[in-house]
Amino acid sequence: LVVADGGSTDGTAALAARHGARVVAGPAGRGQQLAMGAEAARGGWLLFLHADAVPGAGWADAARDFMAATEGGERAAAFRFALDDGSGAARRVERMVAWRCRVAALPYGDQGLLLSRAFYQSLGGYRPIPMMEDVDIVRRIGRRRLALLDVPVTSSAVRFRRDGWVARPARNILCLALFLLGLPPRLIRGIYG
Repeated sequence: LVVADGGSTDGTAALAARHGARVVAGPAGRGQQLAMGAEAARGGWLLFLHADAVPGAGWADAARDFMAATEGGERAAAFRFALDDGSGAARRVERMVAWRCRVAALPYGDQGLLLSRAFYQSLGGYRPIPMMEDVDIVRRIGRRRLALLDVPVTSSAVRFRRDGWVARPARNILCLALFLLGLPPRLIRGIYG
């Protein structure tokens, strides 16, 4: 287990180290942190998870089945998005994400990403961009090489509760549209908040 820390001040690095994780430190920014974590990892397969993401029951079996069925490793998988909130608004957001994944084959990083090290390296890995690193790599993977596993990865709903159940998804969609139109991620970051 590798934890890539981008300068957190909440004791994350010390807690992770106490629990046996290998902690690597570097500059803030998810793209850089994910790339740094991949470089520090030693296995033939990589599973990227955001710090607030928790894989659900059955994730290890689903991951093993996917890896066993992925001859040559030229495929990647993401998990089903879930929020740690019991409200109807949370279920609506989850359904919107499921629709985006089905229609656009565009899971975000908070759904995890599982792929072989060889495939990751052939893609050029995560680029050192401050955000949209997940969209960037998933677009390079492509629809035909991406599987969606029906096992949840539960993420914190704090941003949705804080920013609003309509406003936060709307802001996310705006950021995605601007990225797809070619606006640099460093400018989109200010909109994302």
